[in-house]
Amino acid sequence: MAYSVELADRVREKLAKIPNIAIEEKKMFSGLSFLVNGKMCINISGENLMCRYDPDLEDEVVEKTGFLPMIMRGKQLKGYCYVEPEGFRKADDFDYWIRICLEYNSIAKASKKR
Repeated sequence: MAYSVELADRVREKLAKIPNIAIEEKKMFSGLSFLVNGKMCINISGENLMCRYDPDLEDEVVEKTGFLPMIMRGKQLKGYCYVEPEGFRKADDFDYWIRICLEYNSIAKASKKR
């Protein structure tokens, strides 16, 4: 699946302004992932954001415009979601999603190396 280059550029620009983080881009999840300090933080999937956030925020994020649950093997994967464009079109909404992903990134566990 192709991903939105414009959205990827928007994420790049935002992350570039954050001090003291290491950013790596990697094609995964049928899109483009942004790894922050070695951990998957946010992904561009088609026109959507795929966000990794603190599962304790689940009740808050499900109420946000554009929220779509991430379903794997028939079950909702808490702490991950897709966000459709209407959910991040406004700068404040975009900043919200980036912020919760970065906040969780600092405490998230890194995937095991293969």
